[in-house]
Amino acid sequence: MQKRSAYILVMALCAGSTVIWTAMRAISASAHAPRSPEEWNPQSAALYLDGREVWWQKWPPAQMDHGTVCISCHTVVPYALVRPALRKKLSEEEMTGPEQTMLASIKKRVADWSEMTPFYTDAVDGSGKTAESHSTEAVLNAVILSSYDRAQGHLSPTTLQAYNEAWALQEKTGADAGGWKWQNFHLAPWESSESGYQGAALMAVALGEAPENYATQTEVRDHLELLKQYLRRQYDAQPLMSKLYVLWASARIPGLLTEAERSELIGKVADVQLNDGGWALSSLDEQSRKHALADEWKRLSNTGEGDGCATGLVVLAMEVSGAKQYEEAIRRGVEWLKQHQAKDGSWWATSLNGQRDANSDIGRFMSDAATGYAALALEDAEREISISK
Repeated sequence: MQKRSAYILVMALCAGSTVIWTAMRAISASAHAPRSPEEWNPQSAALYLDGREVWWQKWPPAQMDHGTVCISCHTVVPYALVRPALRKKLSEEEMTGPEQTMLASIKKRVADWSEMTPFYTDAVDGSGKTAESHSTEAVLNAVILSSYDRAQGHLSPTTLQAYNEAWALQEKTGADAGGWKWQNFHLAPWESSESGYQGAALMAVALGEAPENYATQTEVRDHLELLKQYLRRQYDAQPLMSKLYVLWASARIPGLLTEAERSELIGKVADVQLNDGGWALSSLDEQSRKHALADEWKRLSNTGEGDGCATGLVVLAMEVSGAKQYEEAIRRGVEWLKQHQAKDGSWWATSLNGQRDANSDIGRFMSDAATGYAALALEDAEREISISK
């Protein structure tokens, strides 16, 4: 019965029916049997993420020119990073409708790059926003397409084009040489003054995991070296959250961190683990502590209320980096993730930028990211256990 319900729900998603999705989500949530702390439900996570992607693709503010859709850091990027892994885990034979729609939009924007209007422009959003938006999108296009190509074992011509478009916009001089201009609307953690560093580190993750040794190719080597220099040069000034992306990338890109830096970072992250085994974004992101809600976040941290976004990212980065001396901290983080998946398949995380209705579609943006990173961390943890047996 559960498999049949899941099939009906996916068909509704592929048809793009938000109304059907909303109704079926409620049915699916109520149908889930209580889970033990040792379990998590990857199918439920996949259905939640598929549904949120459908909603995003139909949300009017996300609509772009030429029939394309914005790629959001909070909803689309985590979805693209984890959905291929969930498909493999669930033995799904092909991509879902929401995935196909997402990729078709990205490929269209990459193919017709010179004709596409950036998501934000100087005329509408203020000085510098055209360049920020253009380079942010170029990086994320390459990251997403590369994530999908990894499963195929080779980079498609469109993905190579996306990388080339990103390299063309890489800063070549100045303090940010090696990085990219990034959208900055003073909204943590994805569109703030700290976000450009995170984006550059995520590009390093994509390069380290790209098939066919793409990062070692002659035409890529100079760009990668500039990127490594940027990440190292700006490293000390970053909050823990940004450094976690570098820790993640360092497992694939040699020379990003020294052993001393790696040990110090992992130790600092372990020190802010909450009593229940989770982590809170407030302890990882400097901007959130400067925000008007700093007192509320301090209360959440002190009462041990972690979130899926912080915990998922920490567990993933520590797992990938092979932090053997902190296996107990990782184990507790994994257990926290297993215990805190909601009935609708999601993990909770609140906005750092103001109070929002957690039950509204906009109020779920950070939970979209939390679900993507939590599922990615749990899938990686299970793979590591399987390999070690």
